[in-house]
Amino acid sequence: MVSLLDPTRVRALAEELDLRPTKQRGQNFVIDANTVRRIVQLAELDPTDRVVEVGPGLGSLTLGLLEQAAHVLAIEIETSLAQRLPRTAEELMPEHAANLEVIESDALAVTDLPGEPTALVANLPYNVSVPVILHLLARAPSIRRGLVMVQLEVADRLVAEPGSRTYGVPSAKLAWYAEASRVGTVPPKVFWPVPNVDSGLVRFTRREPPSTSASREDVFRVVDAAFAQRRKMLRSALSSIAGSSAAAAEAIEAAGVDPQARGERLTITQFAAIAEQLALRG
Repeated sequence: MVSLLDPTRVRALAEELDLRPTKQRGQNFVIDANTVRRIVQLAELDPTDRVVEVGPGLGSLTLGLLEQAAHVLAIEIETSLAQRLPRTAEELMPEHAANLEVIESDALAVTDLPGEPTALVANLPYNVSVPVILHLLARAPSIRRGLVMVQLEVADRLVAEPGSRTYGVPSAKLAWYAEASRVGTVPPKVFWPVPNVDSGLVRFTRREPPSTSASREDVFRVVDAAFAQRRKMLRSALSSIAGSSAAAAEAIEAAGVDPQARGERLTITQFAAIAEQLALRG
């Protein structure tokens, strides 16, 4: 079994790089090899998978992914970390180091992912986790499945069903791309520095979006409007994009939805139907 990063190695690498983890970039590095192996196992990768990882940091998860997948594309915003990662792979996993590709960039600025990655597996910074997931699923249709570690509260929002208290914009937009479920929790003690919250593991499998003539952008605009004032009925919440409350009610009814319903009750398919009716009405 390949040797992964442990607390001693993590701290040694941080000292070498004069690294001071910051909350601004959500830097909490995994220091427990068993947690890494658990994440990789739950990701259900096979030896042909080409994995994209966001925020690899010092490489804890990267090494576990290299052990299992055919290729790992790591996107790292921090210059010192991006430059050090290939050497870490060469030192600890020389037989797989050639399968690592590192891009120094903000993941939200990446518009083209080389090599058609098939999976997304990442320990995502808490402050940008949802935008990163949605951005990569939009930019890389080749990504068919994945597993992300995010703040537990965010995990619950991502997998929430319509009608639940935590259902909202992240839930609806992820449902456009994929079916998702929470498959585990991770305690703070496996990270350095230790965060103040638990983390959740969310696994997803891509599926076809709802059948609609409306664009994804139009559907997401309806989702955003519906949840911008989630206590309002749909006819009121959507009046700004429909032109009036009456026009909104007409489109909502034509989509087979009650205009007095609230956004938190709607599936992504219903949001798509409303967007289609709004588009038909100009």
